[in-house]
Formats: sequence, C-alpha cells, structure tokens
Amino acid sequence: MRSLIDISELSCEEVDSLIATANDIIAHPDAYREKCRGKKLATLFFEPSTRTRLSFEAAMYELGGNVIGFAAAQNSSASKGESVSDTAKVISCYADIIAMRHPKEGAPLVASRAASVPVINAGDGGHSHPTQTLADLLTISREKGRLTDLTVGFCGDLKFGRTVHSLIAALSRCPGIRFVLISPAELTLPGYVKDTLDEKGIPYEETRSLEDAVGSLDILYMTRVQQERFFNEEEYLRLKNSYILTPEKLRLAPPDMSVLHPLPRVNEISVAVDDDPRACYFKQVLYGKYMRMALILMLLEVQ
Repeated sequence: MRSLIDISELSCEEVDSLIATANDIIAHPDAYREKCRGKKLATLFFEPSTRTRLSFEAAMYELGGNVIGFAAAQNSSASKGESVSDTAKVISCYADIIAMRHPKEGAPLVASRAASVPVINAGDGGHSHPTQTLADLLTISREKGRLTDLTVGFCGDLKFGRTVHSLIAALSRCPGIRFVLISPAELTLPGYVKDTLDEKGIPYEETRSLEDAVGSLDILYMTRVQQERFFNEEEYLRLKNSYILTPEKLRLAPPDMSVLHPLPRVNEISVAVDDDPRACYFKQVLYGKYMRMALILMLLEVQ
C-alpha cells in the first residue's frame, strides 16, 4: 500500500506516467468510466476547499466509484476531540482510499501512518499540495510541450504558498529550469527552499517588481496573499494588493507566456485578463481532475 504526502515521493518517471495516463483519459474518457466500480473515496477536509474537494469527488465519480466524507472539521468527530490518527483508522474501515486536507502541517502524514488504505495529501497548512502540483505539471506540459528548459516566475505569497513550494520541488528535478521569485520582502520564499535550490545549483533570482520580471518568463505562476495564514490582520491588509496582474502588465510579457494560478483568486489577477489566450488557470482546474483520476488509479493499482 502506498500513499502520496509530498510530490518528492513520486519519481520523475512516475510523474511522466501520470501525465501520460491523464492525457489518455482526456483522449479516451469512455475507457475509464468503470475502472473504480465498487471503490470508495473518502474526502476528509478539515479546511475549506472548493476546487480540490470537488475535483477529487468528480475524479472518483468519473472512474465509476463512490465518495463519502465531510467538508469541514466541525462536521467530523474532530470537533469532539478525535485525533487525526483515530479518524484515519476509522475511515479505513469504510473507504478504499482517503484524500485529506488539514490546516496543520504533517497531519496527512500522521493519517497515512495510521490508515490501512492509501492517503493522499490534499493540502496541509503552508507545507505541501502535491495534487495541485500534478495539475500544474500537466498544464505546463500541455501548454508548453515540455517540462524542461523553462523560466518560471512565482509571484505573490511565496512564504506560505504550499502550491509554490510543491511546484518548485517538482520542477527542480527537470533540466534547464530557472526560477524568478517575485514577492514583497515579508513573503519571500522560505530559506530552507532556497537552500535546496542552492545545493542543487538551480539558478534563481529574487525581485520585488513584476513589471521588471515578466518579460523573461515562459510561465507566470500567480498566487494570492492568504489571509488565513496571517496572525496579524493589519499586515495582511498592507500586503494583500502587492501584485495585481492586468492587461497592461501582460503587454510586457512574451506572447506565448502561460499564466497559472492555483485559485481561488481575490484580485491578484484582473478579470480582464481572463480572455487573454495566455490565461490558463481555468484549464488548470480541469487538468487537476484528470491528474487526480490518474493518481487514484495508480494508488489503487487499478489496471
């Protein structure tokens, strides 16, 4: 039995295989409609979610399986004091696979050690979000035709952004990758992530200016400043509008640059950008469903 807690647990070959499966699902959806008949996915979401939870549910339904679970901690026995470990043991009696989101870093890892079925980390605090990374990788692959030799800019909240941390970890294994880190001083990429980049010799630069950076990018990955990660309301209000992508700023970008965003957005991407052919964030949502389908098949060892 195998779980997925961090994107680094997947080899490059396994990521390539998941992308190939997802592309095959897109091309031949009817071939997959009964693959998980009789299987149950439990979605244990201790933190609010729209895309990730519904994407997992849609993925399992489209594979012919069923879904159980809850969408808020107060709807579970956690509100009575039940531990994550005990919850995982209980749900293992009902489901064949678990997708868990939790506000505390490491909670899905704890669950995976207690569960008797595979556990997928659907986001834990500011730490990791591997299935969003899989969606990002499929988007980049389909838009650019490769995962190598790319200049990738990350803009916004790089300190608490679990999607940023996971995607940097995944792309760091691909040849010819260069990162541009665009953030206010208070929300820069954590030192431990930069230390890893330094150890691997992966080039990156840090800047405060989106306008200065955007002209050199193949991929621009926008993120919101996450209010739920701040202890200080005043600091959040001061930083929340640090970067707003507008059509005017996009004119400085290459015509084939792709704009990604894990969503939800607040106002960091103007709605006027949505009609630009470089806007890929709603495609990203759809691709997330296909990658979660591929991952469920892999972890359940369904042929």
